[in-house]
Amino acid sequence: MNYKEIAKQTIGNLYKAHTSIRKSGIDEKLIALAELRVSQINGCAYCCSYHAKELLNFGIEQDVINKLPGWKHTNAFDVKQKLVLSWAEAITYNNDNEQEIKERVLQHFTEREFVELTASITLMSTLNKLRISLAEQN
Repeated sequence: MNYKEIAKQTIGNLYKAHTSIRKSGIDEKLIALAELRVSQINGCAYCCSYHAKELLNFGIEQDVINKLPGWKHTNAFDVKQKLVLSWAEAITYNNDNEQEIKERVLQHFTEREFVELTASITLMSTLNKLRISLAEQN
């Protein structure tokens, strides 16, 4: 089903929001990292492939991308990256410790960056679910 064409305005507005987040000033590598992790959790194969390639284009090594599912058990990610990944998982899984993670993230990011990051994570989850449920799987 070509859902992007069927609901062109609605789906287009979601992608406009995505573009806005990417232009917000927050490091695009951090956003792409969060988007890849959310896509992995949600099981969107297309989005996983897309964001992995994007991270490669940003200069992130393949070995680091490969370690993403086990990010808690490696030193491949810096403090900010680990905070972003913690927040992405907390929101996507609806963890009980969201407030604790939120406080830690806000120690390293401005309120604006935090809102943009949160919007990116929740939007990616929506885009994953649209793709999984409505797109033809290749």
